[in-house]
Amino acid sequence: MHQGGGTAEPRGHSSLEERINAAKGDIARRLRYIRHHHPDGPFTLAGLAERAGVSKRTLSHAESADGSNLTLETLLKVCYSLGIARDAYFLDEQVFQQVNMELEASSGREAGCAAHVDLLCHLLTDIADSAAQARGVLRALPPEQRRPPGRTAPPGPPGPYGLS
Repeated sequence: MHQGGGTAEPRGHSSLEERINAAKGDIARRLRYIRHHHPDGPFTLAGLAERAGVSKRTLSHAESADGSNLTLETLLKVCYSLGIARDAYFLDEQVFQQVNMELEASSGREAGCAAHVDLLCHLLTDIADSAAQARGVLRALPPEQRRPPGRTAPPGPPGPYGLS
């Protein structure tokens, strides 16, 4: 004990009150972030509160870093309602970063897949159009000009497009 009657704080460590306030600030920042950046969002306070089964006032206090009514139950309800299985999402910066990367990757994959499918459809359509155009040009050529110089026709029936 030191002369003030309480326990001395270790050097370089903040007081418990400072740590609590810092944790509330971190939770507020993470809650605002996920509310605005979740793949199903952005959510209003009322929308997320309804989805999580908590009051709008509780979420509002949590986002303002007041956190006077903030409980672990509330944090877990919000996580569950957003499909976040990592309970430490609001409490641990590393978990917060990992989950956000996973959410971004999954939403990016869905959007990316749709874009890739669209691109492949356009490419296949262009290939089919080019093949039809080439077939028409080849059919218009006299038979002796249908093969490059030096190549002979393979023995047997004509090819799949009736070209010999």
